[in-house]
Amino acid sequence: MIEVMRLDGKTYWVNPHMIESMEETPDLTLTMLSGKKIIVRNSPSDIMEKIITYRKQLGINKQEGL
Repeated sequence: MIEVMRLDGKTYWVNPHMIESMEETPDLTLTMLSGKKIIVRNSPSDIMEKIITYRKQLGINKQEGL
C-alpha cells in the first residue's frame, strides 16, 4: 500500500496495483480498476516515486514478462 493525502488533509492508503490511471484536473485524480476515483493532493511524480519504492520493497524492480 502507498500513502496518499486526500484534499481534506487526511492520510489514505491505496493499493498501487489497483491504480488504472492518473489525471491532473488540476488536482490529481487516481482512477482505480474498480472505477472509483480518488482525488489527492500528491503530485503525479510523488505517486510514481511511491509506486517505484513500493515495488522495490516487494522485489518487483523489473518489467514482468521480460
